[in-house]
Amino acid sequence: QVQLVESGGGSVQAGGSLRLSCTAPAAPEFISNNCGMHWFRQAAGKQREWVSTIASDGSTGYADSVKGRFTVSKDKSKDTMYLQMDGLKPEDTATYFCNARGGSYCRSDYWGQGTQVTVSS
Repeated sequence: QVQLVESGGGSVQAGGSLRLSCTAPAAPEFISNNCGMHWFRQAAGKQREWVSTIASDGSTGYADSVKGRFTVSKDKSKDTMYLQMDGLKPEDTATYFCNARGGSYCRSDYWGQGTQVTVSS
């Protein structure tokens, strides 16, 4: 079992920036050796939604709602995945979760505990 840990959340005004981080403290090498990593978010009273993906080959993808404002990346030297969030809007307010697939045949699904992002207008 791999435990993912998010950090970097906080409160900002609209138009501001935050950078979220995702690590695996007990298995840092997992960040560079998995089947793909993702960011999801869940606003109060809403379903969890996909935000961004960085695949094992480094390719990236974004939800339309964040495209052009958010950037996902991975620093293998620091065993960390990042989500740079610029131009934040009040509707970005949510708990953000790090997710990854790994293990045999990529069947295992790992989640972090989430980090809160609050954007005020």
